[in-house]
Amino acid sequence: MNHSPFLLQHTTAYQRWRDQKLAHWPADKASLLTELDGPQPAAHTIQRLKATVRQHNMAFYRFPAPEQIGRPEVHALATRMGLIHLHANLCADPDSLSAIQVTRHENQHDYIPYTDRQLSWHTDGYYQAPAEQIHGMLLHCVRPARQGGESRFMDHEIAYILLREADPAFITALMHPQTLTIPANILHGKIIRPRQHGPVFSINPDGSLHMRYSARQKNILWRRDPATQAAAAFLLQLWEQDSPWKVQYRLQAGEGVLCNNVLHCRSGFVDHDEPQQGRLLYRGRYTDRVGQDHPAPPPSFKTLS
Repeated sequence: MNHSPFLLQHTTAYQRWRDQKLAHWPADKASLLTELDGPQPAAHTIQRLKATVRQHNMAFYRFPAPEQIGRPEVHALATRMGLIHLHANLCADPDSLSAIQVTRHENQHDYIPYTDRQLSWHTDGYYQAPAEQIHGMLLHCVRPARQGGESRFMDHEIAYILLREADPAFITALMHPQTLTIPANILHGKIIRPRQHGPVFSINPDGSLHMRYSARQKNILWRRDPATQAAAAFLLQLWEQDSPWKVQYRLQAGEGVLCNNVLHCRSGFVDHDEPQQGRLLYRGRYTDRVGQDHPAPPPSFKTLS
């Protein structure tokens, strides 16, 4: 932390880190994809996945036989990647994975992931309390949509670089503890998640960068100072532009992404006529980063062994 490149006063450390980071970008999908060698991948395959995440904060994978892959294999892969502490969010299943599919449920409110609508740029769990921040994520595709449903990803460290290079004041603003406020989530008159506020960028105890963000315009309150408003506008403009820093990938059956909760979005889609053939992804949210050591989890997290 003392020499973190993410602190503005450490100019030399930042420039060195930035140059090393950009030397590996832009990345194409092929360089981010690892072909797994079975339901229980070999150790060298897991190491390749981890190395890709260390470099790019994300990695795609492909199982050779999708029909052999269920929830146990998804959990096992996450565990071997160091993703241990699952967050049991409101819509998660008993094993704490969420089945992302078009559905209606009284506990799902009008949450966009469970519709066929477009999902704007965000990091997962941006509405979580500080002690329950989501640092790692897994998305595994069981069945793709008939048409559409592409995802786009951007390494949040790249977003940090773009903001800092444009105006260092953006970083100061986005690290303010009151930068971004999410109103309380109220369902049937009951508060199911209290109002949360916090920074967009923060530095983890291990020196890594965490980002908490949503591009949605409803139920988002930005701090009303010029620098914060300008930084938020800069990000919105970034999402509208073609950019070599964005990676587009339409996950197919047996494919998935493991990441340190990078920025991502999803296009709208047309599903299959038969409900049992509809788009289905498993999503795991974790308090861990890929490959990190594991402190004791908060009470609302499950640990799988």
